[in-house]
Amino acid sequence: MKTRLVVLTGAGISAESGLKTFRDSDGLWEGHDVYKVASPDGWKADPKLVLDFYNLRRKDVMAAKPNAAHIGLAELQDTFDVEIITQNIDDLHERAGSKKVLHLHGEILKMRSVLNETRSYPIEGDIVLGDVAVDGGQLRPDIVWFGETVHKIIDAAELVSTADIFAVIGTSLVVYPAAGLLDYVDSKVPVYVIDKRLPDVTPRASLHLIEKPATEGMIDFRQALAAFK
Repeated sequence: MKTRLVVLTGAGISAESGLKTFRDSDGLWEGHDVYKVASPDGWKADPKLVLDFYNLRRKDVMAAKPNAAHIGLAELQDTFDVEIITQNIDDLHERAGSKKVLHLHGEILKMRSVLNETRSYPIEGDIVLGDVAVDGGQLRPDIVWFGETVHKIIDAAELVSTADIFAVIGTSLVVYPAAGLLDYVDSKVPVYVIDKRLPDVTPRASLHLIEKPATEGMIDFRQALAAFK
């Protein structure tokens, strides 16, 4: 049995691949008020704006490439049972080679009907108004917007509770419910937090802080993991 390494990743790991987030500039995401493009109210007010916004973000994701942090996590699968829980909507972990990736907030390369949030479809091209699913509902990005339920948080909490080692990479730990996942880590489990601006973390017996960007911090993290092989 391999040691189980559970990793929570956030926007900081994808930022080094050139993907911007709304946290880069006072709640603005590529110049848009985030609540106008990432909330049910924004969708109701201007669905075309929302679809156009995500069509452009999808192109950004497809043009981006996994960086050394994504690749480093994928390589750890040779030694550890790696489970990745990501707040990111891109597919950079998968393209880097990670096999077990749980997307808490959805995936930008998938779409779903407004009438059914349990069934998703792969996206080919853009989504436009008038594109409908088999149930007749308008298609929208399969993204969990602000104000919507994060259904996969239950699966994520179960994964975290089974960790032998837990790591947090590139997240501010201020967006809930993802930030609350630390509460499910057993008190004896080593926790590594890697970010260029370290978030506030409740002190614990085996807490290791690496104040570096994800790509640089991954080097230190992998060196530390050598003790667990």
